[in-house]
Amino acid sequence: MSRTRRVLFGTTLVAYAAIVVAVLASTPLVSLDWQVMLFRPYKQWPQYHAFLDYFVVLGQRGPTAVMVAAWLGWRTWKQRSLRPLLILGTSLLLLNVTVGSVKYGLGRLGPHYATTIGSAELFRGGDIFPSGHTANAVVTWGVLAYLATTPLARRVGSVVSAMLAMGVGMTTIYLGTHWVSDVLSGWCAGLLVLLALPWFEPLVARAEEWLLGLLARLRPRAAVAPAGAPVGDPGALVPPRGASEDPDGAREPVPAAVVATAAAPATAPASTAVRPPSIVPLVPPVRGGAHHGARSYGQRYDRAAVTASGTNRRAHGERPVRQTPPPVQAARRGTPG
Repeated sequence: MSRTRRVLFGTTLVAYAAIVVAVLASTPLVSLDWQVMLFRPYKQWPQYHAFLDYFVVLGQRGPTAVMVAAWLGWRTWKQRSLRPLLILGTSLLLLNVTVGSVKYGLGRLGPHYATTIGSAELFRGGDIFPSGHTANAVVTWGVLAYLATTPLARRVGSVVSAMLAMGVGMTTIYLGTHWVSDVLSGWCAGLLVLLALPWFEPLVARAEEWLLGLLARLRPRAAVAPAGAPVGDPGALVPPRGASEDPDGAREPVPAAVVATAAAPATAPASTAVRPPSIVPLVPPVRGGAHHGARSYGQRYDRAAVTASGTNRRAHGERPVRQTPPPVQAARRGTPG
């Protein structure tokens, strides 16, 4: 926190405490509350009543939190950082704790429920001091200026948020739902929350780191086979027992559908499949019992016509052609010597 911010925080804290003491002691500030309440501004300028009824919603906790959270959610997605949403959540938590404790601790009644003129109406079961609408307007719109990324955007956001917070506070006085002291204390309470946010930045950073680590552990990891592993080997997808792919040492289970897909036999693509030969080889039946193995023959050709001077088979590619001996040599071979 810078020195300027510390000075502003101290000054605002002193002003806040002074307003609380002034209400507790029934000082002239309480008399001012009753004078404005009896003046009834909503009756003096009734033409603005309808518009201001809608404008005061900009200080209501539910609608403003939804609008600001939607914008900061988009910022979170764009910046890939949880800090905008964590800052909003931290500021709203601080606002509810600090303002809520004072509200229920003092128990002040609002102007419409006041019973004794000139009284501070404290400890009567109310929850009107400080103004929640005013403090919420300061915090929710001020967070946008606090999270601005450029000096120009920060200055413009600060001016706009200050005008909205001031307008919401004055509107509650106009409608008669808050005392003047309620609005003054609401401005101080909301500004204290904004000025104290830098003290919670280290806690926000640790929370963001923890949440990102938790999301990384919960996010399912797709099993990818190593570069040299065979396609149909399921062991390439399932690490061995004791092995770990997580740097923390936790073994990631592989879904059964992935293992079943990897264990299925791989089929060759249609472009690389081997086509069957155009000539089918003949395999004759086995002869002479089971001890003779099946023999494969070469390609089958059409038989030629039988002639007197040659054989009816074509020449084999691996052995020489047998010539038929002449009839005279055959007769000599058949005559005993």
